[in-house]
Amino acid sequence: MKFTKMHGLGNDFLLIAGPVPENAAHLCAALCDRRLGVGADGVIFVSRSQTTDCRMNIFNADGSEAGMCGNGIRCVGKFLYEKGMLQKDCLTVETQSGVRTLRLRIEHGQVAGVAADMGRVRLEQAPVTLPDGMGTGIPVSVGNPHLVIFSDAAEDLPLSVLGPAIEHDPRFPGGINAEFVRVLSDTKLRMRVWERGCGVTPACGTGACASAFAAVKQGLCPAERRIEVVLDGGSLFVTVNADDRVTMEGPAATVFEGEVAI
Repeated sequence: MKFTKMHGLGNDFLLIAGPVPENAAHLCAALCDRRLGVGADGVIFVSRSQTTDCRMNIFNADGSEAGMCGNGIRCVGKFLYEKGMLQKDCLTVETQSGVRTLRLRIEHGQVAGVAADMGRVRLEQAPVTLPDGMGTGIPVSVGNPHLVIFSDAAEDLPLSVLGPAIEHDPRFPGGINAEFVRVLSDTKLRMRVWERGCGVTPACGTGACASAFAAVKQGLCPAERRIEVVLDGGSLFVTVNADDRVTMEGPAATVFEGEVAI
């Protein structure tokens, strides 16, 4: 099986052209193992779609399937263009969470950046009080579930302790991603993330969208303005529109190509 290893701000994936295999959960967990496999935060299968330019299915490092991935979908756009599968700078992608539109910024024949229309984001329920003095979390859906926690101490919190407790909180039976966010200004946020099924990662595209959306809804940032979300791996730029549609802009990079026997 041939794969291309890619990343968005250090959030890394193995991209494979073809439909999801029957043993996907086991295969993806094995491939993502950083000691015994190739190593990645997830695996993305890119296949044909009857309604859009392509379809993506993403599996987390533990083998569970995710509905959406912001860093991953940017990698899909770069993968398709630079592999010569789709020579266009605007394309539609079918995901488990609906259709997403990508706009590619092309420089010297390469994809230098990707803007993704992430669709309508929504508040899932009222804010929830977290245990052990962790404060209040704002549940947000970006096609996958997030809990955004605003804290002036976001950069110092022990994510490896707090993240699992939040992910497996019984109030979120399917698990949840956790974002810890400090407001730097009305157009700049600092975010760290614990990703469901992966753990601590240097970046999360949907998490950045969820954080900017929650900040707008809390009156901390304005709508219709480009908000910089600073992650451990770099910055993403998110715009929350008046109709709650969210656009995310950021880079994608190719690391290497390889082949594994399955």
